[in-house]
Amino acid sequence: MASLTQSMASVEQEIRRSVSRDVPWDLVTTFSKIVRESGTEGEWKAAQYIFDKLKNFGADVTMHTPELLISVPRGARLQVLSPNGGSNIRAKVPAFALSTSGVEAEVVFLPSPKVERIEDMFSTRGQASDTDIAGKIVISEGMSMPMRVRDHEKRGALAQIYVNPGEAIHEGICTSIWGTPTLSSLERKPKSPIICVNRPDGEKLIQQAQAGTLRVRIETKLDEGWVKCPLNSVWVEGTDEPEKFLLVHGHLDSWHEGIGDNATGDASLLELARVFTQHRGKLRRSLRICWWPGHSHGRYAGSTWFADEFARDLARNCVGQLDIDSPGCRDATEYFEDVMWMQEADTFCRDVIHDVTGKDSRGKRPLRAGDYSFNQIGLTGFFMLLSNIPPARRKELGHNYIVGGCGGNTAWHTEKDLLDVADPDVLLTDINIYVAAITRVLNSDVLPFEHSRAAREIREQLEKYQASCKGHLNLSTAIDAATELENALEKFERASKEAQPGSRREFNQAITDIARLLVPVNYARGERFDHDPAVSLPAVPKLDRAPLLGELANDHMLYRSLQTELIRETNKVVDSLDSARFIAESLC
Repeated sequence: MASLTQSMASVEQEIRRSVSRDVPWDLVTTFSKIVRESGTEGEWKAAQYIFDKLKNFGADVTMHTPELLISVPRGARLQVLSPNGGSNIRAKVPAFALSTSGVEAEVVFLPSPKVERIEDMFSTRGQASDTDIAGKIVISEGMSMPMRVRDHEKRGALAQIYVNPGEAIHEGICTSIWGTPTLSSLERKPKSPIICVNRPDGEKLIQQAQAGTLRVRIETKLDEGWVKCPLNSVWVEGTDEPEKFLLVHGHLDSWHEGIGDNATGDASLLELARVFTQHRGKLRRSLRICWWPGHSHGRYAGSTWFADEFARDLARNCVGQLDIDSPGCRDATEYFEDVMWMQEADTFCRDVIHDVTGKDSRGKRPLRAGDYSFNQIGLTGFFMLLSNIPPARRKELGHNYIVGGCGGNTAWHTEKDLLDVADPDVLLTDINIYVAAITRVLNSDVLPFEHSRAAREIREQLEKYQASCKGHLNLSTAIDAATELENALEKFERASKEAQPGSRREFNQAITDIARLLVPVNYARGERFDHDPAVSLPAVPKLDRAPLLGELANDHMLYRSLQTELIRETNKVVDSLDSARFIAESLC
């Protein structure tokens, strides 16, 4: 804690000494007996448990009841008609697939790219194929990820079968719509039945499909509609700048008992609410803690509702957001594989993890996933997944493919995500990381975010786009703007460290205002207050189609249309970069 003042370090240590091992573990064991599907009695029971605990702690808690669009799978049937007709294969249907009393057709195999990193799970890339799939049922390897489902539907697939990579069938969701749909996004809702099977069964089906002999019947059932869901929100008011707050959040709903995803996260949030309520007089800024419904069965519907409903307060006053998903899992002892944070939080997050654990860490660019529903408002975000199982240990345990939570444990999104997936000691360590991070953000003289690092990431991406354009688009103005911003921010950050008490609020407001400009540039394709689809996005996504210009050079209409679009998007990027630079320069 060398970088902390003595008084800040003392307060942090005092708060950390209050962290209990037993209080969060009581929630984990309680939730091990509750299936928390969105909008169901189980989720309401879990929410009431948290609400009652918070009241007993003396917390300022509100239970909101938003009406969310929810899709809960209720069953699937896969019947092999030929060869050897009549056999049934165990299958699951993902949320937001089409319910059907039955479709039958020939099955055709389409190979899928291999998933080697967690980023690949949300990728838009597909396997090139000219196979005719119109009116047929597609079978492919992997999870039922939205863009693959959509691509196959566009090519006329009647239905789709996905072969999960292990012995288990993982629950999931197959729409890219982020939260409640709009009229324009509603067309992305899947219009065909989708099912998943496990690898042993799926490999046999693929062999039969490749032989041209496989014909099947698929039935699916889902409960889908508008449902009231519970959303607990705690407010811990700061003493100096009570209107400014950090949003700390995670999802309440689960697939099955969902201990590693996300009962351990719910327990972390409860303990944070207890500890910071107890020490409420020691915080300069305020803390907002939320438990989201509709994550698993509504594609982040709860956090999206909150972003929509409280957009003005978030835009004016939120200094950042910390996402808590799947902490405290067994054997999860490192912070290298799938820990995520935005670049401006890189030094801060690595310091926090090292100070608490003595371990080094490495952060990835946050996926368009989790409950990062605040990118287009412009909130600096850090964490999502946290501790994870080291690769060598995963191999020993037989966790030999990539999943999206539970610390890397392949019980993720299955009936096996039970109490033995969690570890109270690992959970205690992770909670202490959260406590340290929250305390530092809320009590720092100057907010610990270095936007010069984000400007560098933006500049480097612009340079990559420029190289890939091969002369078809001139991005020199944008690159110059990013370079000038990076230099201005480095000067700004040096000045902020020397800022006198009377000017620190101005610097903090500038840091927040710069985030409102740079986070959307770096993480959003759509406009402010919208919600981009749940698919992978590169840095500066407004310009991610720039490499396509060369491919369209022989089609003048398409070429000039895309070129014009990219020029306009470049102007938006440059304007945001220049506006951020003006803010930085005004205080230097």
